[in-house]
Amino acid sequence: MKTLTLVLLTTTLAAAADTPPPVDWMARWQRYIVADSRSRTCDKETGEEIGWLVSPYLDGFCYGYFATGDPVWIDRLADWTDSWTKRGIKEPDGFVGWPKADGASTQVVPGLFTDNQLGEAMGLRPALVLAAAILKSPELSAKYGDRAKAWIALAEQNFAKWDARGCWRQLKVGGVWVVPTFGLDGKGGWTEGYARKGVDGFTLPANKQNYIARFELALFDATGKTIYRDRAEQWFQQFKSRWRTKPDTKFLVWNYWDPAGPWDYKPGGGTKHWVGVHPNGGYYLIDNEGIVAAYEHHLVFTETDIDQLIITNRDFMWNQKIQGAKFASIDAGLTDARWKDSPGVLWVPLVLYDDTLRQIFEANHKPDSWSGMGRTPWYVALRLGKLPPGA
Repeated sequence: MKTLTLVLLTTTLAAAADTPPPVDWMARWQRYIVADSRSRTCDKETGEEIGWLVSPYLDGFCYGYFATGDPVWIDRLADWTDSWTKRGIKEPDGFVGWPKADGASTQVVPGLFTDNQLGEAMGLRPALVLAAAILKSPELSAKYGDRAKAWIALAEQNFAKWDARGCWRQLKVGGVWVVPTFGLDGKGGWTEGYARKGVDGFTLPANKQNYIARFELALFDATGKTIYRDRAEQWFQQFKSRWRTKPDTKFLVWNYWDPAGPWDYKPGGGTKHWVGVHPNGGYYLIDNEGIVAAYEHHLVFTETDIDQLIITNRDFMWNQKIQGAKFASIDAGLTDARWKDSPGVLWVPLVLYDDTLRQIFEANHKPDSWSGMGRTPWYVALRLGKLPPGA
């Protein structure tokens, strides 16, 4: 197998395809996102829900600009980004946060009123992608430059916040982000766990680490500061070290979560979280988004790695049907009733490098859907050669 290089991807993918995406995709997408954005989740969500319930719209607005060139999508992103960011509060260490009850969003660290690193990273990344494009365009910079710089400044403060709270842990191979075991005490200070910052914690699962790493790469693209690229690279080094291959094959498999240090173990010696493959295949799609972003930034992952991912998704997981494509679990494990329809999914970022996976995507994609909100304009912009590398 020969994977497409990034140069081929950005310049000739449209010409190499048999047919362009269906002509009605963008119209269907626009009707859906405009109607659904009346929810105004940006006006009310905090914590991790900034990621899951606000950022899909932000991704759609961001990629909508690249797919159409229409600044109305910049205006929509600016409106939504300003709405959720202005609701932040200054916390005891001087940083801004968007806290909520049980904001750690994991049963391992329950009961804290706190903000959430993942939600903030997911919410800020689309603004960073657009900010980088705005500041490279004299025309866009004249209108949106101050706003773009403000988004970048907020994102840099956000990175500094979680770093200062002892949430980054250096490992023998790379490093990881952890959920802190402290929050706001309601009296202007921290709960007692603050005294053990940098020691206690709970390592985030791989999908959340990959989302945060993509935020860091977007921050590097917007600022040129290598600290952000290097921090993402260290996670990718750790992540790749967890990969394993099935016996006598090139098929890859990895766990949803692995312990990374003493903070991940109970006093009796057991891990704080189960270790294994997750029965929801969607988490592995998120991981592939991180892998491809790293690869396009020339970090850690090689063409051989991309090839192994392709054959895992295409030759092992796929049911070999273009129409009505289905995917098995990455480890062919038993289906969990909670995710009976998605034990495995198409690893969409790999359509950049494999024609069969691209055909599967185009045959089954629903542009007017929740998952299509960001994916549709992303793909159209890609096919038009208008997507910034690694975006």
